[in-house]
Amino acid sequence: MKRIGLYPGTFDPITFGHIDIIKRASSMVDQLYIGVPLSNNKKTIFSTSERINLIKKVLADFPLNVKNKIKVVSFSGLTTNFCKKISANVIFRGLRVASDFEYEFQLAGMNYKLNDSLQTVFLMADIKNQIISSNFVKEIASLKGDLVQFVPNIVIKSLKSKFK
Repeated sequence: MKRIGLYPGTFDPITFGHIDIIKRASSMVDQLYIGVPLSNNKKTIFSTSERINLIKKVLADFPLNVKNKIKVVSFSGLTTNFCKKISANVIFRGLRVASDFEYEFQLAGMNYKLNDSLQTVFLMADIKNQIISSNFVKEIASLKGDLVQFVPNIVIKSLKSKFK
């Protein structure tokens, strides 16, 4: 049976923390979808297509054998329904700090109730990435701070153009 995973997220913008999770999740499955919801409750600075393009540009630097097993897509509706559509059997979620766990645990439980053939795998962010959040990155960018430790150069350029 082919192992297909989904790593859903807003990725507004993609950070080194996300990249770390993508690398590790892709090593556990035959195919990894990075799913960007078309709509969510978060106010984003990048459109869905801009976020997808940024993710694809970041993935361009990945080794070919890793890149070939990753698809970046948008989706709408319930994550569990999208998992059925792509035949995913695992959802990857990144955890940075303990406070993330309570929300993620509840979300995993709800997803399981909606589709009991889905497993949720929590991946702890690497220690050097645990403090990084997209919200902090956007705030630092808006205040013209140094983002080199948090996001790739292509993302820095895109953030700078948003906060001119």
